[in-house]
Amino acid sequence: MSRSEEVYRPALAGRKIPILTLDAKWHQLFNQAHPDKRIRRLEEKLNELLKRQGKANTEIKDIKRLKKRLMKEILDNAWDSSGGNDGRAEKKADENKRLINECNEKIREYEDELFELPREIDRVNSDLMLATMDICYNRLKENEKEIEEIADWVARIRAELKEKLVRKQEMEQINQELYSYMHDIFGANVIDIFDMKYSKDNTKGEEGR
Repeated sequence: MSRSEEVYRPALAGRKIPILTLDAKWHQLFNQAHPDKRIRRLEEKLNELLKRQGKANTEIKDIKRLKKRLMKEILDNAWDSSGGNDGRAEKKADENKRLINECNEKIREYEDELFELPREIDRVNSDLMLATMDICYNRLKENEKEIEEIADWVARIRAELKEKLVRKQEMEQINQELYSYMHDIFGANVIDIFDMKYSKDNTKGEEGR
């Protein structure tokens, strides 16, 4: 049993879950956590069920409009039959009754489908939510691990940087003391000559690298 089955399904019991594929935040979520094949498969299945539900509702409305028109024609034909056009009006009325029976049958079929579809949609939507939670949980764990590794690296670098800064300050202090000592012993003119020689030697050394 997956973690989602163990932890999340009991937690989701009795909760009203929004239809995920119609939720903009759900789609934004996968900018951070990329969906796998299971997510894509459930997403497609849920969208297909929603399309079937929408089609069934639309078909029922269209059939009811047709049924209403056929019933009106039956009433109109009843008036025609009273005017002496019994044969043609009766034939038309029989045809309309047959079509009305077909309409009733189609309406029942779509209503039966609409009775089952919400439960199927809820089931697939719940499965999609569980799969989403699995991906999010795994991504969280991966991120936490990387965060810890980065934190350790930062701590090491920070300690090393502190040591380097202390060493830099110590060496700068030593150089300052050395220069001051040499200046006091040899004087400014001699130090200037050594400075020029030192600068030239450094330049040659860099050119030879």
